[in-house]
Amino acid sequence: MNSFVRIYHIIGDAKRGILPIYPVSRATWYAGIKAGKYPKPIRLSEGVSVWLLSDVQKLVDDVVNASTH
Repeated sequence: MNSFVRIYHIIGDAKRGILPIYPVSRATWYAGIKAGKYPKPIRLSEGVSVWLLSDVQKLVDDVVNASTH
């Protein structure tokens, strides 16, 4: 089963006590989307974007695999 994550789940949010899955700034994350480096969001409504957790996990796995080779 797949689930959605919001931007603060991905990059973390100290105020909410949420540790990052992929620790980059918000600006870096959105620049990476524009460059095609990070997965595109799914728009649920105006002002609400989410990502599939499996897409974010694949990104993390790809970075880990690239750094070990």
